[in-house]
Amino acid sequence: MEGIGLIMLLIQIWLKFGECLNDGDLIKSLPGQPIVSFQQFGGYITIDELQNRSLFYYFVEAQTDPNSKPLVLWLNGGPGCSSLGAGALVENGPFRPKGDVLILNEFSWNNVANILYLESPAGVGFSFSKNTTFYDTVNDKITEYKDREFYITGESYGGHYVPQLATLLLQSKLNIKLNAIAIGNPLLEFNTDFNSRGKYLWSHGVISESTFQLLNSVCSISQMIREAINRNISDACLRINNLVSQEISKFINLYSINLDVCLSDQSQPAGTLHSLTFTKQLGDQSKSNAKSTPTSLPQYSEDAGKVDVCILNEVNAYLNRVDVQEALHANLVGVSSWTLCSSILNYDLSNLFIPTIRTVASLVRSGLRILIYSGDEDAVIPLLGSRTLVNKLAKALRLNNTLPYSPWFHNEQVGGWVEAFGDKNNVSFATIRGAAHQAPYTSPATSLALFTAFLEGRNP
Repeated sequence: MEGIGLIMLLIQIWLKFGECLNDGDLIKSLPGQPIVSFQQFGGYITIDELQNRSLFYYFVEAQTDPNSKPLVLWLNGGPGCSSLGAGALVENGPFRPKGDVLILNEFSWNNVANILYLESPAGVGFSFSKNTTFYDTVNDKITEYKDREFYITGESYGGHYVPQLATLLLQSKLNIKLNAIAIGNPLLEFNTDFNSRGKYLWSHGVISESTFQLLNSVCSISQMIREAINRNISDACLRINNLVSQEISKFINLYSINLDVCLSDQSQPAGTLHSLTFTKQLGDQSKSNAKSTPTSLPQYSEDAGKVDVCILNEVNAYLNRVDVQEALHANLVGVSSWTLCSSILNYDLSNLFIPTIRTVASLVRSGLRILIYSGDEDAVIPLLGSRTLVNKLAKALRLNNTLPYSPWFHNEQVGGWVEAFGDKNNVSFATIRGAAHQAPYTSPATSLALFTAFLEGRNP
């Protein structure tokens, strides 16, 4: 792991947030937002002056007593997707767009912490590099309150970003109080995570018994993805891919299989971690370079309850407004519009093969507390793989089971299931019942309850 870019980024973040925020980055008010008591900041962190490369950040103070609250960094996955558009405006930020206005998210994570959303690497969202050759060589190595407790959180491909960033932070010897990391539905180990999809789909009645047997005996999902990335897809894998695609149908969103899709917009492509399987794009991967593909988060109908209808359409429209970009102190550099996931990065998808569960193990050995959590309706990176990996990790590190697998509760209802290992609560695994791949989006109250427990160093 080469860490110079990430270490520079950490230093820049700490210089920015360790002393004081630039008053010029203060957001007076976002268009259409309700009156709030907390401050917001938006702007750029220059990480490479020579290449003119800058990352855009959005920072929200805690709603009450921010000086006593920890600092939490949030990173979305993709790879190459926006923490502003997904994390802040869809999942756990203080606002969600609705038409021309922003509505309050009463379960925002800034109820309990100061949250920093970073669009990374350059080329994602409003982050940019004037030297555009950078966009052709992006990989995991480049992704990028001084006395305050610090936490790193994220989801999905954040299973690569978060452990690597935490490792570099510990190795850098910077005076930063990194307390713990939390990752939702993370990609940690290629074969285990992706092959758990087949079992999850079969157990939820989405694919047939015969197709499940073919996945087990002829071409596994991890094999499909590996062949697609290497642009050498076999006829057998293509046939099984087509069969699985037929059975799932285009009316199931694998990011949350039990909620209805938004019928008004079937045109958005799925995210990279999904598009490598079960679509005609799988065959296309064998003929072209694998580029990061814009992600379609779960989009649901009104019948899905309190989950917003087609919220990504709202996010896209809002962040492409000139008055919003001016209020955020954001610029479009090298692109004509803001997009949720970068269409200009050529991400090295061979990085998917690198197991980061070993990195997580080294972090546990160093004494860092780890939470792995899963929305249990996610079929893209299902809980089955994450739970298996956490248990294998605990066994390999000889951590005793201090909390047997059992339900946890929120508002007198089961919020999910949890288990913990190690006398110091070294590593925990929790599910969020009824939650999507982007758990705070579909289950905001239970996600906030789990996050609050995490910050307090306890299990929910």
